[in-house]
Amino acid sequence: PGIKKEDVNVSLTDDTLTISGEKKKEEKVEKKNYFRLERSYGSFTRTFRLPVEVQTDKAKAKFKNGVLEIRIPKTEEAKKREKTVKIE
Repeated sequence: PGIKKEDVNVSLTDDTLTISGEKKKEEKVEKKNYFRLERSYGSFTRTFRLPVEVQTDKAKAKFKNGVLEIRIPKTEEAKKREKTVKIE
């Protein structure tokens, strides 16, 4: 078992996206003549600077099968500045 949805936090400012959470792992082994229980915990934080202005109020996050997907639409001003580059 990996990270669960409940163990992940996503926060967003004007130009920064931060993903943080905690990893928890427990391993239990029961044999005839011994019992072993190992627990490990670890926290993580990743911060990304967003390359363009985004609409923070329209951000959406989805967590499915251990994959976190975050979608943040660009502002109209950022879309206007976007240019298509011709491929030669």
